[in-house]
Amino acid sequence: MYKNIFKYDDMKRSEHMSVRTTVGWYFWTHQLLEITGPDVTAFLDYIFPNNIGSLAVGKDRYTTMLNEQGEIIDDVVVMRRSEDIYWVSTLYATKTDDWWYFHQGDYDVEWSEITDEWSMYAVQGPKSRDLVSGLVKKLEEDSVEGPVDDLKFFSHMETQIHGIPCIINRGGFSGEKLGYEIYVHPDDCESLEGYLKPAAEALGGKEVTEFQVMAWTLPTEANFYYMRDLAHTNPFEVGLEKNIKWDKDFIGKEALLKIKEEGPKREMVGFEVPEADIYIRSKQYGGPGEAVYIDGEEEEVGRVSKLVYSYVKEVNIGYILAKKGALHMGDKIKIHGYDAVITKMNWL
Repeated sequence: MYKNIFKYDDMKRSEHMSVRTTVGWYFWTHQLLEITGPDVTAFLDYIFPNNIGSLAVGKDRYTTMLNEQGEIIDDVVVMRRSEDIYWVSTLYATKTDDWWYFHQGDYDVEWSEITDEWSMYAVQGPKSRDLVSGLVKKLEEDSVEGPVDDLKFFSHMETQIHGIPCIINRGGFSGEKLGYEIYVHPDDCESLEGYLKPAAEALGGKEVTEFQVMAWTLPTEANFYYMRDLAHTNPFEVGLEKNIKWDKDFIGKEALLKIKEEGPKREMVGFEVPEADIYIRSKQYGGPGEAVYIDGEEEEVGRVSKLVYSYVKEVNIGYILAKKGALHMGDKIKIHGYDAVITKMNWL
């Protein structure tokens, strides 16, 4: 019999729930591109459909990146480091670099990959503020509470942790209301970990070591996507159309306007499978994902994009990329012979 790789794994469960109940920390360095130049803001506003021009210094913004057909080819976080310097956090720096090169045109910009210059640690969970604030060196000009305590979501600041220069960004990929990302020079990683480990343990937390927890179980519970979930979709199909600024030109706009007028042909929906020990193929493991049918019908209505286990709800959960309107909340279906029900895409 197939055994659930998540449900019975005590280490995955413990690390996942430490983030949900106390605090978890882990090494999670994305690739970074630094871009600057006289036309940098205009260029990024053309590359990305979200509004970059209104981004204040010290703030971040999530956005997709589209091709000319309006399909998502990457999703990134843009950080405005200064008036004319931005960082773009991605998992596909080489592809992004190529895309920018072929679409630079007359924009006066230059960029470079700075991934080797920074390492990033995620600190996530209800007690993450206590942990990070306790580590940050309080400078004389800081307020009594300390700058971390007042840091807003998707904002970043330069500071120190026991003398280690760092950039702290409030954000994360866990779905927690409180979470931080700490950027340090790679040479400082060992020292930083020496402070993170005991500080987390003192709060009842721990280090997260399982990639499947960092990238799959935590974000899926909160309806966060991994780029593999978004491949060959458009923003309307996956609920990201709110991140589009329509009163500017951007790559893919013409195609998206047509989709907006005609309506998307597909949509991402959530589902649960109560039975614990199941074997359902999903796109996250490679391939197209298990085919989904409506009971009694022979026509395929979708494919399983994601399947993980929710330690909060104690049930298998996932996403189906389905024909628009084919599946509705509460519908009971079978996937590869297992009973499933269509649900909202958030399990927190």
